[in-house]
Amino acid sequence: MTLTDSTSGTLPDAAVAPVGIPSRGRAGRRAPVDTRTTAPVLDVTIPVFNEERDLEECLRRLHAHLLDSFPHSFRITVADNASTDGTLKIAERLAREFPELAVVHLDEKGRGNALRKVWLASPSPVLAYMDVDLSTDLAALAPLLAPLISGHSDLAIGTRLTRNSRVVRGPKREFISRGYNLMLHSFMGARFSDAQCGFKAIRADVAQQILPYTVDNSWFFDTELLVLAERCGLRVHEVPVDWIDDPDSSVDVLRTALADVRGMARLTRDLLYGRIPVPELRAALARGPLPASSRAAEQTRGSSLFGQLVRFAAIGAASTLAYLAIFVSCRSFMDPQLANFLALLITAVANTGANRRFTFGIQGGNPVRHHFEGLIVFGIGLVLTSGALALVHRTTTPDRWAEILTVVAANLAATAVRFLLFRLWVFRERAPRTAPSTRPGPWTGPGPATPSAGTPAASSADDTTATASTETAAS
Repeated sequence: MTLTDSTSGTLPDAAVAPVGIPSRGRAGRRAPVDTRTTAPVLDVTIPVFNEERDLEECLRRLHAHLLDSFPHSFRITVADNASTDGTLKIAERLAREFPELAVVHLDEKGRGNALRKVWLASPSPVLAYMDVDLSTDLAALAPLLAPLISGHSDLAIGTRLTRNSRVVRGPKREFISRGYNLMLHSFMGARFSDAQCGFKAIRADVAQQILPYTVDNSWFFDTELLVLAERCGLRVHEVPVDWIDDPDSSVDVLRTALADVRGMARLTRDLLYGRIPVPELRAALARGPLPASSRAAEQTRGSSLFGQLVRFAAIGAASTLAYLAIFVSCRSFMDPQLANFLALLITAVANTGANRRFTFGIQGGNPVRHHFEGLIVFGIGLVLTSGALALVHRTTTPDRWAEILTVVAANLAATAVRFLLFRLWVFRERAPRTAPSTRPGPWTGPGPATPSAGTPAASSADDTTATASTETAAS
């Protein structure tokens, strides 16, 4: 990695990076950024690959905007990812003109690789990046950075997918973007609204802790970073943006989306098998519990009816396809009722497990009880589908397609019943048994309250987990 600037040819502070656990004040709040630091308060990274046509205009616009509107010191870092055209020469020429501009050349391609290396080496307390085409209106930069500087939030992202965002782009990109984010919400329990908008910022003290656990070197880096942030109990601030699609963008949207799906599968495995030490990171990084944390139902991601419906529908669609495949395969050599029983039993067990984990957000607990109750729900579905098959066979002599349509219609009815029973019975939150309180009463003395000996500062790990919330700037 080569670092150059306009004067000495090297960034003397590039190897200096903030270390240690992010400072936290009362109730786990982040301390405000010290804007009197000798290092630039803000470091904006622009990852580029063969962008000689757009780079100069982008840098001049961004530099002028920061000079006019950002009240603190800043640096713009161009991260050249193995460009083969004149991109690096243009960046170095502009670095000699603007003292706030630095250039980093990397021999490997990939936005994730560039951001990880530049951010980990940066001495600035606030780190940001944006795409070189500046598709996002720079007026959103101030509200993106303000909550990080104040200590209110840990990450901030621009979002194109809220009602207050104003976006101009084609239907293909719109469909792929919304579909990808729906998958993130359904299968990974994500709560941020827009994973891939190229307009993000993060506090450096937080970045130092979680960036080493990111793996992706390309476009999935954004998603990986946000998922880890949410799992670690960090606050993600969202800013609605005005965004205009660049019709000449070199990004292959479909191939990028497929790579992101593969990234989702890899990240899910990493989380399940413990490659990423989420409990330890959460203990170090998560904000302390708020008074509202006692209302667990309000803090649990599985409690939102709309979110549950979306995740349940996605899992249900996959279960229906699996059911039809098993039913059709078994029907070729066995009775339709037996084929229906086997197909429904296999998919019901998988469906209960998937809804337990993803729709209702339950980990641990008593899976045996849940699966037992799920089998009772399966019995209700079996009665509906078997009854429909028996009825159609009694009234007519159906062909294979009539049988399939019958079981599909019966399955839709069984699905509605299944969701209601899952929500109201199987996965309903049971009230905990009351036990004598071991916590000290409210502080009534004249001085500040302090935990007594042996009393943990945070009420419980569940409290900490429950307060991992994502803030949206617009509903």
